[in-house]
Amino acid sequence: MPSYDITRPRFRLSDEHVIVLTELATGQPVPTEYRSAERELQQCGLVSEAGTLSVLLLPVMQTIINPVVVISLEATGRQGTLNHGLMIGQDYVIAHQSWPTEREAEYTMVEPRMMVWAIANMVNLQRSAIFDHAGPGLVETTMRNLEEGLLGVAGFPLDVSAEEERAHIRASLESTGTMADPELSLFADMIGELRSSWRVTAAWRSHRGVENGVTVRSFGVWDCGPLGYWHRELPAEPLEPGRVGPDSTVRLIRTDAKRIWAMLTDLLPADSEIRRAGP
Repeated sequence: MPSYDITRPRFRLSDEHVIVLTELATGQPVPTEYRSAERELQQCGLVSEAGTLSVLLLPVMQTIINPVVVISLEATGRQGTLNHGLMIGQDYVIAHQSWPTEREAEYTMVEPRMMVWAIANMVNLQRSAIFDHAGPGLVETTMRNLEEGLLGVAGFPLDVSAEEERAHIRASLESTGTMADPELSLFADMIGELRSSWRVTAAWRSHRGVENGVTVRSFGVWDCGPLGYWHRELPAEPLEPGRVGPDSTVRLIRTDAKRIWAMLTDLLPADSEIRRAGP
């Protein structure tokens, strides 16, 4: 069910609720398959029986309907994939964060000067954490090896020891016959400690010569817990459909929170790069 907290304000909305609100805000009829979501919005007081949106939703809907910059964050871990993001509008910045197994995501307003802080919070960036920096600072393998290693974790019981799990992952990697120590041991440890692999993408309307287009910036990181952060340099972001196969190179380079913070900052466009909508 949708809900809201008037004190901040913040809203819990599913994708279906957002579709309904967008249709109503733009004067469009709500598709039949979303009638149930519309009734839920009416029951919680965000939409009237006549289809009028609560004034509380004004900043959120203005930004969703006409964003200037859209930042999407895909974080994958043992609980599946979560999708978070930030929408930067003409007047407001709106963040949305999902929760494992829940339909609804939380939508909140963000102070514009705190945008990088908001994104860093979504990826749990920890500048003060203590990491084990022993071993190589670069791991290079293939997508096939990566998939074999991840299969060594998928479905593995949670009550087994770390040593048993690590041995299982190592055996999966050894089955390809293409990795050797010390990279093999380090990569097995990284997969075993992997908290999340995430990719963040910023997109905005821009000027490309005489034609208007879209500019995209993106990068990916592995958060390996005590083994620290690793920038996924290859496959390079943004990933394009059909460009990555089993033999594609995977290159992970050790990095730190300070560098990731700089990369998040560089992700955002300068005002001169953005094509503003006309009046």
